[in-house]
Amino acid sequence: MSAPVFSTLGCRLNAYETEAMREMADAAGLSGAVVVNTCAVTAEAVRKARQEIRRLARENPGAPVIVTGCAAQTEPETFAAMPEVTRVIGNHEKMQPQTWAGLRASSLRAPDLIGQTEKIRVDDIMSVKETAGHLIDGFGRHRAYVQVQNGCDHRCTFCIIPYGRGNSRSVPAGVVVEQIKRLVGRGFNEVVLTGVDLTSWGADLPGQPRLGDLVMRILRLVPDLQRLRISSIDSIEADQNLMLAIATEPRLMPHLHLSLQAGDDMILKRMKRRHLRDDAIRFCEDARRLRPDIVFGADIIAGFPTETEPMFENSLKLVGDCGLTFLHVFPFSARKGTPAARMPAVRGPVIRDRAARLRAAGDAALRRHLEAQVGRTHRVLTEGPRLGRTEQFTEVGFAEDQPEGSLMELRISGHDGARLVA
Repeated sequence: MSAPVFSTLGCRLNAYETEAMREMADAAGLSGAVVVNTCAVTAEAVRKARQEIRRLARENPGAPVIVTGCAAQTEPETFAAMPEVTRVIGNHEKMQPQTWAGLRASSLRAPDLIGQTEKIRVDDIMSVKETAGHLIDGFGRHRAYVQVQNGCDHRCTFCIIPYGRGNSRSVPAGVVVEQIKRLVGRGFNEVVLTGVDLTSWGADLPGQPRLGDLVMRILRLVPDLQRLRISSIDSIEADQNLMLAIATEPRLMPHLHLSLQAGDDMILKRMKRRHLRDDAIRFCEDARRLRPDIVFGADIIAGFPTETEPMFENSLKLVGDCGLTFLHVFPFSARKGTPAARMPAVRGPVIRDRAARLRAAGDAALRRHLEAQVGRTHRVLTEGPRLGRTEQFTEVGFAEDQPEGSLMELRISGHDGARLVA
């Protein structure tokens, strides 16, 4: 029988967990199955998950289809009702070796022979209190991702993710350090710390350490690690040691992706965010003062309910006021069961127009950043024969093939509007 086919939708944490599932499925001897790891961040993400399931079922006739991930956790009945689906597995269950052993032990009968209730293996995610540090070897040969946290204790009015991931829980620092040592020993030059609400790391651990404590500990105890990145953070929760690391640790990469979501104080309050516009601007100014070469990415939602044109303009101006370089724009998508879904909606054409204007502002900001790098020398990590990234996470294209996973000092000769050229 052939190896299972895995498909990942959504965030980097999902991608990390897919690799862990692949290893557990291999260890259990599971074969000839299709596994779809879904995302629930928007209604469009759920639609794409159903589309992907149908496509893979057509391409793998007769193969049992196992659906997991955030969308499977938040609306398991939706996927159990699909005739293509054999099992629906919850986010906690998917990370348990016994789940995969049980799937192999069961006959995984054809979907049309299984009752809808029998298909579902999804428990209460809010009852989960711990997150295991799953040891995987990373993606490719250039960059490894290490999950240090899962879940979220906050309840932003637009967000369904806490109901898919559960409450915040942390991987102990010692486990994280040992995994990074293992990855460095296998030749990885860059490690990325990832989680759902990364800046909440440590709140559930003895002594309540902070993310900055973890970063400093990793850099101290793994001296051979060349580059450490942290993924999306909530800037209002950045602690003193994280700011110290930004200022003093050159191995901590000068790139932060910020969960900003909006630039208008009233919209931020209606989103139930924990920061205001000036907080975001002040954080970027402080971080840039400590590390002048730092760049910022950010998530911004276009067309949140009740957003007026002046409110949107405040979000648009935030691109310049914070000096953002990489923009992730999300047209607002109501998620059933969230408070925002009950708020007065902005019309669809207006949402699309505002999203387009935000993306245009993001494109212009990226071009300015690219132009400023021409003539400079960057230390680039190669991700493939013709592609790499600078310390600021900017893509670099190569004129000639390069070995994957190498760190190279390269002079930037130009850009094509989307990436640098070396």
